[in-house]
Amino acid sequence: MKPLRIGNFSGFYGDRSAALREMLTGGEVDVLTGDYLAELTMLILARDRLKDPSAGYARTFPRQLEDCLGLARERGVRIVTNAGGLDPAGLAGEIRRLADRLGIPVRVAHVEGDDLTAAHPGTLAAHAYLGGFGITECLRAGADVVVTGRVTDAALVTGPAAAHFGWRPDDHDALAGAVVAGHVLECGTQATGGNYAFFTEGDVRRPGFPLAEIHADGSSVITKHPGTGGFVDVGTVTAQLLYETGGARYAGPDVTARLDTVRLGPEGPDRVRIEGVRGEAPPPTLKVGLNRLGGFRNEVVFVLTGLGIEAKAALVREQLADALAKSPPREVRWELVRTDRADADTEETASALLRLVVRDPDQRVVGRALSGAAVELALASYPGFHVLAPPGKGAPYGVFEEVYVPYVGAAHVAVLHDGRRIPVPPPQETRPLAAVPDPPLPEPLPPGPTRRVPLGLVVGARSGDKGGNANVGVWARSEDAWRWLAHTLTADAFRRLIPESRDLPVTRHLLPNLRAVNFVVEGILGAGVAAQARFDPQAKALGEWLRSRHLDIPEALL
Repeated sequence: MKPLRIGNFSGFYGDRSAALREMLTGGEVDVLTGDYLAELTMLILARDRLKDPSAGYARTFPRQLEDCLGLARERGVRIVTNAGGLDPAGLAGEIRRLADRLGIPVRVAHVEGDDLTAAHPGTLAAHAYLGGFGITECLRAGADVVVTGRVTDAALVTGPAAAHFGWRPDDHDALAGAVVAGHVLECGTQATGGNYAFFTEGDVRRPGFPLAEIHADGSSVITKHPGTGGFVDVGTVTAQLLYETGGARYAGPDVTARLDTVRLGPEGPDRVRIEGVRGEAPPPTLKVGLNRLGGFRNEVVFVLTGLGIEAKAALVREQLADALAKSPPREVRWELVRTDRADADTEETASALLRLVVRDPDQRVVGRALSGAAVELALASYPGFHVLAPPGKGAPYGVFEEVYVPYVGAAHVAVLHDGRRIPVPPPQETRPLAAVPDPPLPEPLPPGPTRRVPLGLVVGARSGDKGGNANVGVWARSEDAWRWLAHTLTADAFRRLIPESRDLPVTRHLLPNLRAVNFVVEGILGAGVAAQARFDPQAKALGEWLRSRHLDIPEALL
């Protein structure tokens, strides 16, 4: 059977608006998927909906579709997207009105049942991560456009693949292969050289969006349209496979994919084959993401220039102590960021940043009183006093939490283009998640001379967020480098290299087929990205920081 060509045109809410047209005109494709949702996006949409009850979906998608709906219809390309956010029915209705206005006959269906907000009082949004079989039902009934709310990112691929190949819920290996392909596609150009550790090896000024050629057994080839920017190789695919994952079991509502069974191999220029993926029955419960307001946050960044940086920082902290003591915020954090250098030839490079962040449930506690106290120091503090921006009255911040509920807690329904409602049953077979025992380590490299250099000279890394946790996937590009990496970069070594993690649980997972180790750092992001608990709140650059740290590396690898 001919493979199903599934492409991606959006990896997040705000991605390249021209990508839909680029994917439709750049080459052959059967289905295009758009991923707009992240934990933070759900909170943004929920806050938008507080101001406007009709504002629960990605407003940019209809604008993209207006330019391309006729072209997609003409070329027989189906579009599947989670741009429905908190209101998939509302977006489906807008698309129908758009199609009527343009005179384009398209069948629009949507998937619902993920919204569990009513069952979780105190949340702005509580949504279950549904699987792909609602999408499957919509496509099997003839939909041209399928809109969903919160589904797993990979469901945008498993749904169309199951519809095309006739997979059943117990076709675990095939579904797992599609999950892996979907995970590679979901972040768009991150699979084609974007945000890639070795980005200098190709032209990534404007990477093309990725495609997966999926076969009936679930194996796939990751590629891109000819002539588009960026590049696809085993490294770019490995990087995206490790992104925002944990151990060897990658669980979802359709299937648990075994990442330790994934095999990658080159299949010509800009083509990487994924095969060998094994699947297991999904876990017995469904993940639900809870978004709520955590309180209010305020920030002041003082610029300290020239000599006596430490003394200047100490003076500011002492001067603001009284203001903070009068009505103490629940959380006070000071950070001195030493961006300064000695004998600098610009004022900016002679300056350090002292950041004060406060949080409290009461906006007044973090608001004008604190801001006023900071501003009043303007003529009464350290020499050269100024701040990056005037402090405000305090802004709300969000908190993300995940809980797990029985499948029956979410009424997964496919609402077809003709209005029929098809319930999607929960999986008949489930399997509790359990950690996979670590495989045996490879043979260590023989002793030899070493040189103290950055880790990134011999390994790549990609990092990301999952709620309050971060993951850092690190992979080697040769067998010898893998042998060294597996023995050297232990969880304890990671803690030494990343001091923020020293008092946190750090778990290392070995993935020999990918020549990779994946670290999960629990709690490093506090209550999630919306809480802005650290300088890099989504841990996007945590892997690059790790690569910049120096280790004694065998000269044979350099």
